[in-house]
Amino acid sequence: MESSADAIETLACSLRDRLVAAAGEAGDGDDPAARIRALVEREAGVLDPATREELQARVAERAVGLGPLEPLLGDPQVDELLVCGIAPVWIERSGRLTQTDVRFGSEAELRHVIERILAPLGRRADEAEPLCDARLPDGSRVNVVLPPLALDGPLLTIRRFRPRGFAPADLVAHGTLTQSLLDFLGRAVRARCTLLICGGTGSGKTTTLGALAAFFDPAERVVTIEDAAELRLGLPNVVRLESRPPNLEGRGEVTIRRLVRNALRLRPDRLIVGEVRGPEALDLLVALSTGHAGSLCTIHAGSAAEALRRLETLALMADVGLPLAAIRDQIADALDLVVRQERGADGVRRVVEVAEVVRVAGGPAVRELFTVRGGRPAWRAPLGDTRVGRLAAADGHVPVSISGPAPFLPPSTPR
Repeated sequence: MESSADAIETLACSLRDRLVAAAGEAGDGDDPAARIRALVEREAGVLDPATREELQARVAERAVGLGPLEPLLGDPQVDELLVCGIAPVWIERSGRLTQTDVRFGSEAELRHVIERILAPLGRRADEAEPLCDARLPDGSRVNVVLPPLALDGPLLTIRRFRPRGFAPADLVAHGTLTQSLLDFLGRAVRARCTLLICGGTGSGKTTTLGALAAFFDPAERVVTIEDAAELRLGLPNVVRLESRPPNLEGRGEVTIRRLVRNALRLRPDRLIVGEVRGPEALDLLVALSTGHAGSLCTIHAGSAAEALRRLETLALMADVGLPLAAIRDQIADALDLVVRQERGADGVRRVVEVAEVVRVAGGPAVRELFTVRGGRPAWRAPLGDTRVGRLAAADGHVPVSISGPAPFLPPSTPR
């Protein structure tokens, strides 16, 4: 036997279909709310006022909103929505994935929602172009995958935009790093060390990058380059650039690589690249080693060493015929620190590794300064002939004996 909630849901879908079918007819005016109210009064007048009000809300969600996703989008604690066909919707809240009881009644309803999301943005997804990336007006990121690529129905992923970026103190409050580690990274940023932040998808790389940018000198000119503009920096002189996908005719694309090249003409003191994922890696390395030290960027990698190898691979994609040894030299010159972040089983995003980039016979290598092993942090003194080592020496921080292999007290500890 159908429950009361299911019956209301079925009725709401039916009334929504009638509303859409009668969209071109006159008689109820142009106000969608008035038309929905009149339709509910006409077709469900026998229901009690509270039920009719709920029915109106559901019809409105399906007719002019984003259907069953509306309540989830109204929850500020929801960071990401994952829709797979008519299966229950999953959400991320506080770093953890949770299955909800929200679902679409049909694939047609889900496709209708996808169309309502993409149409105002001038984008579309169909059988001819079943993949689509877009950014909502509030900054949220949208990804769509349609059949036949998606075997279980249309896929819709919405990563919510956080209107206010994290401040450095927020990273400590949320357990991303300790105050001593924040002090060390803050001093490195102020001293114009170039940081590469790596980690997996959803590990919080961009959030940490935005927080560390707070240590920039306010007098400096900062140029940010992103695929989808997420960063909100509380700095007075920020120029924001965003790549552009091709239009419906396949023209007009502006890549991250073009933006990196053009950014050098904007007189930047520091560059921020939201994510390095293609041949722009080579142009970025050239910029970092020729006067733009102190920049920040992120990359997908599972370790600091892997981050350097991935950067090599991406730079080779530029296809300019440079030998690998030359690219490795560029990396050794350009980068000072690699910071690795990951999301734990408890949903907390933590910095678990900080390594300095050192030059060895075969090119660049990483040397751990901070790592978490067995749940316990361990420190090691930087080498004296690196930028980070010179920074530590200038600050008067000296290695001391604790436990483990050559650890040292966090640089915030006075001598």
